[in-house]
Amino acid sequence: MTEGSSIDPTRPSIARVYDYLLGGKDNYAVDREIGDVFKRDLPGSVAIAFANRAALTRAVQEIVTTTGVRQFIDLGSGLPTADNVHQVAQRHAPESRVVYVDTDPQVLVHGRALLEENDRTRVVPVDVRDPEAVRTHPDTLELIDFDRPVAVVFSAILHHVNDEEDPAAIVRYWRDHVPSGSCFFVSHFRCGNNPETEEAERILQKTFGRGRWRTDEEIASLLDGLEILDPGIVPAPLWRPDAADGPWNGGARELTVWERLIVAGLARKA
Repeated sequence: MTEGSSIDPTRPSIARVYDYLLGGKDNYAVDREIGDVFKRDLPGSVAIAFANRAALTRAVQEIVTTTGVRQFIDLGSGLPTADNVHQVAQRHAPESRVVYVDTDPQVLVHGRALLEENDRTRVVPVDVRDPEAVRTHPDTLELIDFDRPVAVVFSAILHHVNDEEDPAAIVRYWRDHVPSGSCFFVSHFRCGNNPETEEAERILQKTFGRGRWRTDEEIASLLDGLEILDPGIVPAPLWRPDAADGPWNGGARELTVWERLIVAGLARKA
């Protein structure tokens, strides 16, 4: 989402709060103040960030190891962490190309540094709510061949898009402008219908002034016209877990309220 053209250390940033919760260092006191509300008042909620990141990593690996897709557009990519999309994809398929899309000034600073070390990545400074501008940006067109399948990543971004901004239309735009065989990964905060998650949603909306958490049915409807692959739209830790992802693998224990709060799914354009 747009935050202006320069880094403002006095205003919290979605990307920097997320970075703080994941243990990163690219954040300011104002971001840590928001992050600490979750750590202190909503214990266990930090698991959301880790569950989401792990599901994204598994999805990218799944795409590059089971399909011929070698191009990715990561919308609302946020700050770099361990196992970014290009790192996971290129680990398995070195020829993979990744366009990161974000307008957060600090993300763009890191993006420019990234370009110096990896010539198969680009960072496009366009708002994800303007998909036409993203698709037609010169850096996108330099890297992405829209005659070949593309993986479009909506990792923890659509719940920051208000209903009146029509998040379904954003997904639909990409569905209509990529060829058959393209993949869509979505992760999204879900309505928990309990006091803890209602408080978490209230804090985020009060802090950033936007967004809405949606029901499972609403999240699935964002992928209308696409084939949702097994196991469907499920809590992120349950989306194709592997042995490295923790004791929930194989149903060893029940997920916490927080681990159920973010869902993930992978879809394919037939």
